[in-house]
Amino acid sequence: MMKQLKPALILLAVFTLITGILYPSLITGLAQLIFPTQANGSLITQNGQVVGSALIGQQFDQPKYFWGRLSATSGEPYNASASGGSNFSVLNPSLQSEVETRIASLKAADPNNTQPIPVDLVTSSGSGLDPDISVAAANYQAPRVARVRGLNLDQVNALIRQNTHGRIFGFLGEQTVNVLELNLALDKIQ
Repeated sequence: MMKQLKPALILLAVFTLITGILYPSLITGLAQLIFPTQANGSLITQNGQVVGSALIGQQFDQPKYFWGRLSATSGEPYNASASGGSNFSVLNPSLQSEVETRIASLKAADPNNTQPIPVDLVTSSGSGLDPDISVAAANYQAPRVARVRGLNLDQVNALIRQNTHGRIFGFLGEQTVNVLELNLALDKIQ
Protein backbone atom coordinates (compact mmCIF):
# COMPACT_ATOMS: atom_id res chain seq x y z
CA MET A 1 0.00 0.00 0.00
CA MET A 2 2.77 2.48 0.93
CA LYS A 3 4.60 1.62 -2.32
CA GLN A 4 1.63 2.96 -4.26
CA LEU A 5 0.69 5.82 -1.96
CA LYS A 6 4.15 7.45 -1.78
CA PRO A 7 4.59 7.98 -5.57
CA ALA A 8 0.98 9.15 -5.85
CA LEU A 9 1.49 11.78 -3.14
CA ILE A 10 4.79 12.89 -4.69
CA LEU A 11 3.15 13.26 -8.12
CA LEU A 12 0.24 15.14 -6.54
CA ALA A 13 2.66 17.58 -4.91
CA VAL A 14 4.74 18.00 -8.10
CA PHE A 15 1.74 18.58 -10.38
CA THR A 16 0.12 20.89 -7.81
CA LEU A 17 3.30 22.96 -7.79
CA ILE A 18 3.57 22.98 -11.61
CA THR A 19 -0.08 23.46 -12.59
CA GLY A 20 -1.29 25.31 -9.51
CA ILE A 21 1.56 27.73 -8.85
CA LEU A 22 4.36 27.85 -11.45
CA TYR A 23 2.31 27.82 -14.67
CA PRO A 24 -0.34 30.36 -13.50
CA SER A 25 2.41 32.64 -12.15
CA LEU A 26 4.31 32.45 -15.44
CA ILE A 27 1.23 33.20 -17.56
CA THR A 28 0.14 36.04 -15.26
CA GLY A 29 3.64 37.54 -15.36
CA LEU A 30 3.80 37.31 -19.16
CA ALA A 31 0.34 38.84 -19.51
CA GLN A 32 1.30 41.74 -17.26
CA LEU A 33 4.50 42.24 -19.23
CA ILE A 34 3.13 41.91 -22.77
CA PHE A 35 -0.53 43.05 -22.43
CA PRO A 36 -0.79 45.05 -19.18
CA THR A 37 -3.98 46.95 -20.11
CA GLN A 38 -5.86 43.83 -21.17
CA ALA A 39 -4.54 41.76 -18.24
CA ASN A 40 -5.95 44.33 -15.83
CA GLY A 41 -9.44 44.41 -17.34
CA SER A 42 -9.11 47.09 -20.07
CA LEU A 43 -10.04 49.73 -17.51
CA ILE A 44 -10.99 53.22 -18.62
CA THR A 45 -9.88 56.05 -16.35
CA GLN A 46 -10.81 59.70 -16.19
CA ASN A 47 -8.95 62.14 -13.97
CA GLY A 48 -7.12 59.22 -12.36
CA GLN A 49 -10.37 57.45 -11.41
CA VAL A 50 -11.56 54.18 -12.92
CA VAL A 51 -14.92 54.85 -14.58
CA GLY A 52 -15.47 51.50 -16.27
CA SER A 53 -14.09 48.88 -18.57
CA ALA A 54 -13.91 48.88 -22.35
CA LEU A 55 -15.22 45.31 -22.18
CA ILE A 56 -18.40 45.72 -20.10
CA GLY A 57 -21.27 48.03 -20.99
CA GLN A 58 -22.87 50.54 -18.66
CA GLN A 59 -26.41 51.82 -18.33
CA PHE A 60 -26.99 55.18 -20.03
CA ASP A 61 -30.57 56.39 -20.32
CA GLN A 62 -30.36 60.17 -20.23
CA PRO A 63 -31.07 61.78 -23.62
CA LYS A 64 -27.75 63.68 -23.52
CA TYR A 65 -25.84 60.39 -23.74
CA PHE A 66 -25.56 57.69 -26.36
CA TRP A 67 -27.40 54.56 -25.26
CA GLY A 68 -25.89 51.11 -25.55
CA ARG A 69 -27.44 47.76 -26.22
CA LEU A 70 -30.01 46.42 -23.80
CA SER A 71 -28.62 44.28 -21.03
CA ALA A 72 -30.08 40.81 -20.50
CA THR A 73 -28.39 40.24 -17.15
CA SER A 74 -30.50 39.50 -14.12
CA GLY A 75 -30.72 41.65 -11.02
CA GLU A 76 -29.31 44.84 -12.48
CA PRO A 77 -28.25 45.98 -15.95
CA TYR A 78 -24.74 44.99 -17.06
CA ASN A 79 -24.22 42.75 -14.03
CA ALA A 80 -20.98 40.98 -14.95
CA SER A 81 -21.59 38.22 -12.40
CA ALA A 82 -24.83 37.29 -14.20
CA SER A 83 -23.59 37.41 -17.78
CA GLY A 84 -25.76 35.67 -20.32
CA GLY A 85 -28.39 36.27 -22.93
CA SER A 86 -32.10 36.13 -22.29
CA ASN A 87 -32.51 33.10 -24.57
CA PHE A 88 -35.91 34.45 -25.57
CA SER A 89 -37.07 33.28 -28.97
CA VAL A 90 -38.34 35.76 -31.51
CA LEU A 91 -41.93 34.81 -30.66
CA ASN A 92 -41.50 35.17 -26.89
CA PRO A 93 -43.86 37.85 -25.51
CA SER A 94 -41.19 39.03 -23.04
CA LEU A 95 -38.75 39.77 -25.86
CA GLN A 96 -41.45 41.52 -27.87
CA SER A 97 -42.33 43.61 -24.80
CA GLU A 98 -38.65 44.58 -24.24
CA VAL A 99 -38.25 45.60 -27.87
CA GLU A 100 -41.49 47.62 -27.86
CA THR A 101 -40.48 49.35 -24.61
CA ARG A 102 -37.08 50.28 -26.01
CA ILE A 103 -38.61 51.55 -29.28
CA ALA A 104 -41.01 53.69 -27.26
CA SER A 105 -38.10 55.07 -25.18
CA LEU A 106 -36.08 55.91 -28.29
CA LYS A 107 -39.06 57.60 -29.95
CA ALA A 108 -39.92 59.54 -26.77
CA ALA A 109 -36.33 60.78 -26.48
CA ASP A 110 -36.23 61.85 -30.14
CA PRO A 111 -39.77 62.09 -31.60
CA ASN A 112 -38.63 63.80 -34.82
CA ASN A 113 -36.22 61.01 -35.78
CA THR A 114 -37.78 59.05 -38.66
CA GLN A 115 -34.75 56.87 -39.44
CA PRO A 116 -35.17 53.10 -39.05
CA ILE A 117 -34.01 52.04 -35.60
CA PRO A 118 -30.91 49.79 -35.78
CA VAL A 119 -31.54 46.35 -34.34
CA ASP A 120 -28.71 46.59 -31.80
CA LEU A 121 -30.54 49.42 -30.02
CA VAL A 122 -33.56 47.23 -29.29
CA THR A 123 -31.99 43.83 -28.57
CA SER A 124 -29.42 42.55 -26.12
CA SER A 125 -26.21 40.75 -26.98
CA GLY A 126 -25.42 37.12 -26.20
CA SER A 127 -23.58 38.09 -23.02
CA GLY A 128 -25.89 40.93 -22.01
CA LEU A 129 -22.77 43.01 -21.34
CA ASP A 130 -21.89 44.39 -24.79
CA PRO A 131 -20.11 47.77 -24.44
CA ASP A 132 -20.31 48.56 -28.16
CA ILE A 133 -22.95 49.65 -30.63
CA SER A 134 -22.86 49.72 -34.40
CA VAL A 135 -21.92 52.88 -36.25
CA ALA A 136 -25.53 52.95 -37.52
CA ALA A 137 -26.80 52.95 -33.92
CA ALA A 138 -24.49 55.84 -33.03
CA ASN A 139 -25.54 57.77 -36.14
CA TYR A 140 -29.21 57.19 -35.29
CA GLN A 141 -28.72 58.80 -31.87
CA ALA A 142 -26.42 61.65 -32.99
CA PRO A 143 -29.19 64.21 -33.75
CA ARG A 144 -30.77 63.70 -30.30
CA VAL A 145 -27.46 64.01 -28.46
CA ALA A 146 -26.46 67.09 -30.47
CA ARG A 147 -29.83 68.77 -29.87
CA VAL A 148 -29.98 68.02 -26.13
CA ARG A 149 -26.39 69.14 -25.54
CA GLY A 150 -26.67 72.18 -27.79
CA LEU A 151 -23.86 70.95 -30.02
CA ASN A 152 -23.41 71.08 -33.75
CA LEU A 153 -24.27 67.74 -35.39
CA ASP A 154 -20.90 67.83 -37.17
CA GLN A 155 -19.12 67.92 -33.78
CA VAL A 156 -21.03 64.86 -32.60
CA ASN A 157 -20.41 63.01 -35.86
CA ALA A 158 -16.69 63.79 -35.56
CA LEU A 159 -16.67 62.26 -32.07
CA ILE A 160 -18.40 59.16 -33.43
CA ARG A 161 -15.71 58.82 -36.11
CA GLN A 162 -12.93 59.33 -33.54
CA ASN A 163 -14.39 56.62 -31.29
CA THR A 164 -15.13 54.10 -34.03
CA HIS A 165 -13.12 50.89 -33.79
CA GLY A 166 -12.30 49.05 -37.00
CA ARG A 167 -12.90 45.46 -37.91
CA ILE A 168 -10.81 42.78 -36.21
CA PHE A 169 -7.74 42.09 -38.39
CA GLY A 170 -9.25 44.52 -40.88
CA PHE A 171 -11.90 42.14 -42.19
CA LEU A 172 -13.71 40.31 -39.35
CA GLY A 173 -16.94 41.73 -37.95
CA GLU A 174 -18.22 45.24 -38.30
CA GLN A 175 -17.00 48.62 -37.12
CA THR A 176 -18.21 49.42 -33.60
CA VAL A 177 -18.39 52.38 -31.26
CA ASN A 178 -17.65 51.95 -27.54
CA VAL A 179 -20.51 53.74 -25.77
CA LEU A 180 -18.59 54.61 -22.58
CA GLU A 181 -15.62 56.05 -24.49
CA LEU A 182 -17.94 58.09 -26.72
CA ASN A 183 -19.92 59.46 -23.78
CA LEU A 184 -16.73 60.38 -21.93
CA ALA A 185 -15.51 62.22 -25.03
CA LEU A 186 -18.83 64.08 -25.13
CA ASP A 187 -18.48 65.11 -21.49
CA LYS A 188 -14.99 66.49 -22.20
CA ILE A 189 -16.25 68.98 -24.80
CA GLN A 190 -19.11 70.22 -22.67
